[in-house]
Amino acid sequence: MRRFWILLLLVAGVATLRGHADDAALAARVADLEAYIKNVAPAGAALKSVPGPGHNGWMMVSSGLVLFMTLPGLALFYGGLVRRKNVLSVLAQCLGLTGVVTVLWWLCGYSLSFAHGSPFLGGLGWKLFEGVGAAPNAEYAPWVSHNIHAMYQLMFAIITPALIVGAIAERMRFLPLMAFCVAWMFVVYFPVAHMLWGADGWMNGLANDGARIKAIDFAGGIVVHMTSGWSALVLCILLGKRKGFGREPITPHSMVLCMTGTGMLWLGWYGFNAGSSLAADGVASNAFVATTLSAGVGLCVWAVLEQFVRGKPSVLGMCSGAVAGLATITPASGFVNPTGAVVIGLAAGVATFVACSKLKSVLGYDDSLDTFGVHAVGGTLGTLMAGFLATADVNPNLAADRIRPFVGHSLWIEQAKAGGLVLVWSVVATWILYWAIERLWGFRVTEEVEHQGLDLAEHGEEGYSH
Repeated sequence: MRRFWILLLLVAGVATLRGHADDAALAARVADLEAYIKNVAPAGAALKSVPGPGHNGWMMVSSGLVLFMTLPGLALFYGGLVRRKNVLSVLAQCLGLTGVVTVLWWLCGYSLSFAHGSPFLGGLGWKLFEGVGAAPNAEYAPWVSHNIHAMYQLMFAIITPALIVGAIAERMRFLPLMAFCVAWMFVVYFPVAHMLWGADGWMNGLANDGARIKAIDFAGGIVVHMTSGWSALVLCILLGKRKGFGREPITPHSMVLCMTGTGMLWLGWYGFNAGSSLAADGVASNAFVATTLSAGVGLCVWAVLEQFVRGKPSVLGMCSGAVAGLATITPASGFVNPTGAVVIGLAAGVATFVACSKLKSVLGYDDSLDTFGVHAVGGTLGTLMAGFLATADVNPNLAADRIRPFVGHSLWIEQAKAGGLVLVWSVVATWILYWAIERLWGFRVTEEVEHQGLDLAEHGEEGYSH
């Protein structure tokens, strides 16, 4: 009888222990589910190497949307704004850069931008995508495959040099442009991307405790728009004006293409901004709302100003206003509330309208398609305004100890430091690269080619056969 009671007690003990183990396993699973919903790294080992289907799916869609911004969005937007004889050359430049940057990104660009290295440039640990697989990298996105994160960031790297095309359209040779952009990626884009977005970046105030400048750049106001916009200004000044600029009309050949490209850019910008949350979460939804509001307000401001100044709102003006609102909200999109987005849209519309319609004519530079007026001015303005309007109510990451003391106080100073440094570096680097390549190769097409058009001379094809 005693043996029976001992056996019964043993069975009960095992059952109790198993119950506690089941409870612990259930609690761990619930904790991981909560981590997935909150977009924080899972506590348990079981899911640390597993991408979350919702977040991963959203980032694949966002990657496609950002590529859609360049091909065909930016290509058609720019293509419609040039003269008929040069439309194919602009499309070819956007297409060529897409291929060239993709190869660079696989070779070492992603590694130099995001792998651990110095505070100013990443190392080569992820060259040739070594170690960049389907498992997430928790430093960047705990529920998104590392290779999808790499692809998403590639799309930013593609569109940044493509934006420069707008400033030098209709007068720069194709191959020297490709060579310039390859060098520019190494000298400007990769270091700036690492400093602002790399886990150990020198200016990554959002994620690096050791950052010396506590700056924030949600989706590329500094990394994308300031680098490309200020470099574009230097390049178009050094390259010189198009023949006949200021003396004869140089008008867009197809506002239909321009308007179509604008719509594609606006759509793609949701991947650009909302995707920069690197998750399908509340921060992404706030960025989606802010993006829409700023673009709409920027469009309306340009239309009103054109009505007042010129007597009628143009389609080109409305397109420019929308893109200006999109570019200016980019660095702040995941940090500001809807009212902040409206304020940024208003400021964007006024500032870029003045830059494109007044400043360019006063200073006399030939920024063909207003890359500087929209992207440099908008990106710089948005970077500063993010410092004033960012709030932890919209983005809880701003409540972290490393950045909280600056939010609502001196964050705008950190933004000015980061923006000023990148501005100077982009200008100086572009000037040096221009003169180096100019002496080796030569950038500008001949007067005969410029008169004939770049489509036939550079590519042996025409954009239209009728």
